[in-house]
Amino acid sequence: MAIDKAKVAIGFLVAGVLTAFFGTVLAFVGPLIIDDQIVKNTVIDPKNDLSYTMWKDVPVPFFMSVYFFNILNPKEMLKGEKPMVEQRGPYVYRKRCQKDNITFHANNTVSYKEYRRYFFEPSMSAGNESDTVTIPNMLVLGAAVMMENLPFAVRLMISATFKTFKEGPFLTKTVGELMWGYDSGLVDFLNKYLPGMLPSTGKFGLFAEFNNSNTGLFNIFTGKDDIRKVHKVDSWNGLKKLTNWGTPQCNMINGTAGQMWPPFMTPESTLPFYSPDACRSMELVYQRPGAFKGIPLYRYVAPKTLFANGSDYAPNEGFCPCRQSGLLNVSSCRHNSPVFISHPHFFNADPVLLDYVQGLEPNEEEHGLFIDIHPQTGVPLNVSIRLQLNLYMKRVSGITETGRISEVVMPMIWFEEKGYIDGPILTTFHTNLVVLPTVMTWMQYVFIGLGLATVVVAVAVHRRLKVSSKEQVKVHAANETHKDKFIMNDSDK
Repeated sequence: MAIDKAKVAIGFLVAGVLTAFFGTVLAFVGPLIIDDQIVKNTVIDPKNDLSYTMWKDVPVPFFMSVYFFNILNPKEMLKGEKPMVEQRGPYVYRKRCQKDNITFHANNTVSYKEYRRYFFEPSMSAGNESDTVTIPNMLVLGAAVMMENLPFAVRLMISATFKTFKEGPFLTKTVGELMWGYDSGLVDFLNKYLPGMLPSTGKFGLFAEFNNSNTGLFNIFTGKDDIRKVHKVDSWNGLKKLTNWGTPQCNMINGTAGQMWPPFMTPESTLPFYSPDACRSMELVYQRPGAFKGIPLYRYVAPKTLFANGSDYAPNEGFCPCRQSGLLNVSSCRHNSPVFISHPHFFNADPVLLDYVQGLEPNEEEHGLFIDIHPQTGVPLNVSIRLQLNLYMKRVSGITETGRISEVVMPMIWFEEKGYIDGPILTTFHTNLVVLPTVMTWMQYVFIGLGLATVVVAVAVHRRLKVSSKEQVKVHAANETHKDKFIMNDSDK
């Protein structure tokens, strides 16, 4: 049976058009399918195994690296000389977070408490928790500033109390004691006769209230009704807004809880979150695009206005009373102790702060904070949050422990909390969000290219067949003409 080549060519033409059309449709529909899957898997729902597990248990290993500013000249400081410090560390702790008391509500929110524990990692540290460090004694120098406006006689009594309990202006303790608490007769006395004055009722340490604790009762949106609201905080400890700052704007609870953000971010998007430890909402800004182990990302960093004072940045007026730009006064949520938060080594702060302390060398690579976000999903890929704890100190008459100490914002420690996606989670993330979309993109191009190629070949074959057909007709006509002439000549004979 002879094959009708013309029909075959037309068949290929139709197939090519359909293939190219399918590729074109895939180019438009493919991204919509991917976005729809992202929306379904980003909603906080126990049915979403991977994303829900990531949110609930934070399987990514997180580490807190702590650096102490060891004071080299404590005696000279009491005579009014400039403080000299050396950085000691890092002392690294593995941070384990787990959400508990998870309760879903009818208004598409979920409430929970997140508990955190810290475990020392000797192999990752520059020393042991038994290392000794000298830092300012917050109980003495902090209390002195808090009591400076009390009557002189009261200040003398406070100074006598310090002497009774053998509390001096500086502490030389082990890293473990400074971090998680040490026994103090003064602390026991204050907790007994002035309950509530100190942040903890047990031992006094810089991180004593953080270990084996929770960050408060968060209530966040699940995103079920509006994916743009997923992870955003609805309330914290029952509060829709804070009360410890001076303006409504500064008291707002904005953004997420600082672990994930809504999907479909753009360079114009910001990264707002509420930090219970800083007692305020903060907002990071887009810096640049990048990639983390093959996964595209946006890097977000702290703007210079984050810790700017009210004079340099008017919206921050509510965080005052302020000192130099680069310092956040957290005394209103730290029992009125003169404590300030800044970037490490006063990075991005008023340069005058560096003139008051010798031994600081700020730079963005070591001391700037950043969060790398996968923009399509709002999932952090690489995080490094770096903050410094400072104590405002000065001479207070009547409290002899302060000597002739200069007025200074004294750095005590800085810490970095960092973590990044790795292992099976990274593999799954890379497969679902990089490999599959890439395959789908290439498939659409392959279908379009194959379809167009098939159309071109089919058209070429069809034209060739037409030309061949015409030539055959001409040849046939010529043969018939020649035949007719031969017959006529034959008949004439």
